[in-house]
Amino acid sequence: MRPGPRTRLAAVAAAVALATTACGSTAHRADGAPGYQLTATTPAAAGGIDSFTWSLFAEPTTIDYAYAFDFPPNQILANVCESLLRWNPDLTASPNLAASFSNPTPTTWVYQIRPGVHFHDGTVLTADDVVASLRRNMDPEVAGVWSNQYRNVRSIDRTGPLEVTVTLKSPDSTFNKYLAAGPGVVESAATLARAGKDYGSPTGGVNCTGPFSFSSWTSGQSLVLKRFDDYWNPQLKAKSGQVKFVFLADPTTRVNAFRTGEVDGGWMVPAGAYGQLRSTPGGALYFGQNTTVASEVVNNLKGPLGDAEVRQALLMAIDRKGIVKAGAAGVGEVADSLVTANNWNGAPGATDLLKALPQYPYDPAKAKTLAAKAGVAGQKVVIATSPLDSQTTIITQAVAQAATAIGLKPEIDTIAADKYTALFTDPAAREGIDLFLTFWYTSITDPLDMYGSLQTGAFSNYGGWSDPTFDAAVDQAIGSYDPAAHAAATGTAQQIAMTQLPWLPLYTEPVSVFLGKRITGVRPSIAYLYYPWAAEIGAKG
Repeated sequence: MRPGPRTRLAAVAAAVALATTACGSTAHRADGAPGYQLTATTPAAAGGIDSFTWSLFAEPTTIDYAYAFDFPPNQILANVCESLLRWNPDLTASPNLAASFSNPTPTTWVYQIRPGVHFHDGTVLTADDVVASLRRNMDPEVAGVWSNQYRNVRSIDRTGPLEVTVTLKSPDSTFNKYLAAGPGVVESAATLARAGKDYGSPTGGVNCTGPFSFSSWTSGQSLVLKRFDDYWNPQLKAKSGQVKFVFLADPTTRVNAFRTGEVDGGWMVPAGAYGQLRSTPGGALYFGQNTTVASEVVNNLKGPLGDAEVRQALLMAIDRKGIVKAGAAGVGEVADSLVTANNWNGAPGATDLLKALPQYPYDPAKAKTLAAKAGVAGQKVVIATSPLDSQTTIITQAVAQAATAIGLKPEIDTIAADKYTALFTDPAAREGIDLFLTFWYTSITDPLDMYGSLQTGAFSNYGGWSDPTFDAAVDQAIGSYDPAAHAAATGTAQQIAMTQLPWLPLYTEPVSVFLGKRITGVRPSIAYLYYPWAAEIGAKG
C-alpha cells in the first residue's frame, strides 16, 4: 500500500509574520488573527506568451507515470499526460479522456473513450492504449506505485472500438475516483512497448495527450515542455509556447530567482520567504486549497508509545499552534485529524463527523498526568529527523520538548536527507525509530485515501498498528457506493484512528505559489499535481 514517500523536501525557513492581499476566502494565523487568504484563481491571462520558467525544488528521478508519486514529477506530468477523469482545482472530478462512464453493476465500470484525441506523436487514442496503460499498474514487473489502487481489479478489457470495461473482484467505491489521478493516466501503447525501461527517462521522454509535450531534459539543470498545437480540449489549450522547469534545490537561490525574475514562478514557496515575496515588486504570492497534513508517524508500538493514552498525552503536550507560528510562518491550522476538511467536500454528514472528533488541546500538565498513569517515565523515544529545512527542525524540537514534558527521554536521530526517504520504503531503515515526520497528501477528494493506508498489513501502516473494528469500517466504506453510507463508514474509521492515534496529526497548511510579474492565470490548488495548471498561464495585461 502506498509504496512511496509523501515527504516535502522543499526548504522552509524560520518564522515570518504574514498577511497577504490576495482575494478569496479568509484563513487565519495560529493565534486566530486574520493572516492569509485562500485564492481560487489568479487574474486571467490577457493573452499568450512565448515561454515562462518554473522552479522545482528537486529534479525528478523519472517522469514515468507509474512511478510519479511526489511533487516534482507530478507537477510536470500534470501538463503532459492525462487521465481518464480529471481532478479539478476545486477538488471535484469530471470526465476527461473518458467522455463518460457508467457503473452498471457494483463490480463493473465501463468507460467511453473520447474520440479524435491525438497523442503527441500524432497517432490517435484508442481503447487499446487505455487498456495497456491501466494494465501496466497491475504488472508486477513494472512494480509501480499505484498497484494498490488496482488490488480489487479482476480484468481490464477492450469491449468496443472506444470502450473499456474494468471488472472488479469486489465493489470498490474509490477505484473510479483514482482514475482522475496517477492511476488513470493513459499513454500510447506503442510507445510503452517501444521504449521499455527507457520510458520516462531524459532520453526516452513520454508520449501522452496533454496540452504540452515533452521536449528535452538536461540532467541536473532543466526540463522543457512545448505546446501541443493539436490538443483536443479548446478550453485548456496552452497559452504559452514553452515551459522550462529549472531545478533549484537551495531555498535561498529559489527565492532570489523569484525576486529578480530569473524564474517566473514556482509551487511550494519556502515559508521564510513569505514576507519578502509579499512585498516584492517582482510578483505576487498566493495560497490555495490543500489536502496535506503534517504528522508524526508512530513507528514503534512495542515501546512506550504502544499505549494509546501515551500517544494522546504526547499529542496534548505538543505546542502545535507554536509549530504553525514558528515553522510555517503562521500560515496554517492545527489539524484535528489525519485529513483536511477539504477531503470531506460534499460528503453527507461531514460537518457532524468533523465535530465529533476527539480534541487534544495543548495542555502539558494534563498530558503529564495521563502519561504518568501508564508508567512510562524515564523511557526513551527516538525521534528521526533530517536537515531538510528549518520547518522540520522546529517540528522535531517541539515534539522532543513535548516528550520531555510528559516524562519520556527523547533522543533525536538526524538522518541524511537522501536516506530519510528510505523510512517510507524500507522497514530496516525504520528500525529503532519511534517517531518520524511526514507531510502526507491525498490524491483524491476522499478521506479514505488516507485511512485506507492504515489498515492492517497496509504498506504505509509503518508502525504495524492494527484494529479489527477500524479494518472493518474501512472495508465497509470501500464497498459502499452510496455517499451517505460511504461517509458514515469512513467517519467511523476516522473516529477510531483519531482515538488510537497511530499517527499524530500536527497541522495543515495551504498550497503556496509565486507568480512573477510577467505571468498570471494559475489556479492555486493541490490539484496541480494532476491538473494541467501550466496551460492556463499566460501574459499579464
